[in-house]
Amino acid sequence: MPLELESVMFRSTEPARAAAFWATMLDRAPQEDADGILLPATPTQVGVRFSRGGAHSPLKNRVHLHLSRADRTQRETIAAAEKAGGRRLGSGNIPVGGYAVMSDPTGDEFCVIEDQNTYLDGCGPLGEATCEGTRTSGLFWSEALGWPLVWDQDEETAIQSPAGGTKLAWSGDEVDPARDPSRQAFVLTSDPSELAEELERLTSLGATLIGTTPTGATILRDPDGVDFLIRS
Repeated sequence: MPLELESVMFRSTEPARAAAFWATMLDRAPQEDADGILLPATPTQVGVRFSRGGAHSPLKNRVHLHLSRADRTQRETIAAAEKAGGRRLGSGNIPVGGYAVMSDPTGDEFCVIEDQNTYLDGCGPLGEATCEGTRTSGLFWSEALGWPLVWDQDEETAIQSPAGGTKLAWSGDEVDPARDPSRQAFVLTSDPSELAEELERLTSLGATLIGTTPTGATILRDPDGVDFLIRS
């Protein structure tokens, strides 16, 4: 089988606390394994994984999630997030017709998108995972996952599964070298019998092979120098 995106992984000092918050927000049942706590994907919604790692730095996240209108309004989503332990950032005021910037209980930022937004129409409650990164990385991930480009303008890119649902997006900016390249990472899965072939394909696209984790996942870096994992 081809490579599949299992999840977007967030490392923190309190992965169980983060997982409990996001399980409530996304209405998913957590699954614990050797690599942390997974909120499994659906055919149209990207999975989210929480593992132990460093605390949130003074820098904003390289990756953050966008929650969009599906079963509840922006106001209802904000209220649910605050009840579950999230908080509004900045002044707390939300511009009319604008998005709300919030953080989960471990300090990781996310946005609650305005109800009138059409870019995320039909993407479901987890509308997008948006990343700091160049157009080169957006093109790399389009090829790596076989997901077509659905946005390519002014160096910004976004891809989406052929089945629809959650988008993955890149800002067009160079990745800040001060960031920990492993704190937020994509986790892929591969059939063990096809792993060697997939590693060869990914390196030909611009990835760099780094090594393996203690649990046996393969570590690579994308063209922007950001870690990602493949679990067999």
